[in-house]
Amino acid sequence: MKYLDEYRNPEIARQILDELRSVTTRPWVIMEICGGQTHSIIKNGIDQLIPDEIELVHGPGCPVCVTPLEQIDKALEIASRPDVIFTSFGDMLRLPGSEKDLFVVKSEGGDVRVVYSPLDAVKIARENPDKRVVFFAVGFETTAPNNAMAVWQAYREGLKNFSILVSHVLVPPAMKALLSSSQNRVQGYLAAGHVCTVMGWEEYEPISAEYNVPIVVTGFEPMDILEGILMVVSLLERGETKVENQYSRVVRREGNRPAQELIQRVFQISDRKWRGMGEIPSSGLSLRPEFRDYDAEAVFELGNLRVEEPPECISGLVLQGLKKPYECAAFGKACTPQTPLGATMVSSEGACAAYYAYSRHERQMA
Repeated sequence: MKYLDEYRNPEIARQILDELRSVTTRPWVIMEICGGQTHSIIKNGIDQLIPDEIELVHGPGCPVCVTPLEQIDKALEIASRPDVIFTSFGDMLRLPGSEKDLFVVKSEGGDVRVVYSPLDAVKIARENPDKRVVFFAVGFETTAPNNAMAVWQAYREGLKNFSILVSHVLVPPAMKALLSSSQNRVQGYLAAGHVCTVMGWEEYEPISAEYNVPIVVTGFEPMDILEGILMVVSLLERGETKVENQYSRVVRREGNRPAQELIQRVFQISDRKWRGMGEIPSSGLSLRPEFRDYDAEAVFELGNLRVEEPPECISGLVLQGLKKPYECAAFGKACTPQTPLGATMVSSEGACAAYYAYSRHERQMA
């Protein structure tokens, strides 16, 4: 626990907070991209410890939260078929579709299984040649190499009964979309450390230059986040717009080149719809044409399915940093982790789930 404790040290936290107070001279709005960072901020009360002049807003960095409703409905349609074994990470099973979720499909007799790696799904396909095995490939650049490897492995083995339902999104186009919005309030970014572990931070440099916004690659422990905030505020106060790396123990500027090459071999950049945000050009990944036989949307002919988001859920505004979870009329009432209306209350990285889990809504609404 020695090295973990270093990143949760109260004395170091006090030192960073003292320095943060000394450099902060005016109000600033900073967005943390990653839902994991959001949970760390709320769990540790970081947003309540920092100077009042600094407002943290929560971004669209939760892959479960931004998976569009129509993609969930496609998953439900596939999983309901008797010849299918549908595999997924556990947090997708409770994500509500238009009428039900994957847990309901499972209770109705669907063969829905939780796996811990897409390669587990490849193994299931290998062991069940009479079934069609589908993996729900959701995530940002962080999970793309694993999903690409699963497709590549199935392709090399000649497995004909394996496919993936792709819902991959990319961080930089979403950042640009938010910064381009007339409603944008973000003046600085905490970039997601695990995404940058794969992709590096080279692609953030043009964004910082174009929109005059400092970006700091940041980890997930309390000291990481406090230091990341300090670095962003220091840049803002000096009027500097560039990319810096707080997460230097893990992230390199060039990222992981072999992982990037694998992603590019299997996937291509495509337009992608984000839940609550609409379609963002060139913001997602889809399988290359040579891997069409492993694309579940093509295999099951579901490419034309379109559905509308429920109007009572404001998760799209939460994901854009325009609203806090407790500003939703349904939050903690009609919408709870047991009865979620939207994805941000379901996911382990969702902002609404974080506020609910740590009773933040009770304090804010008191």
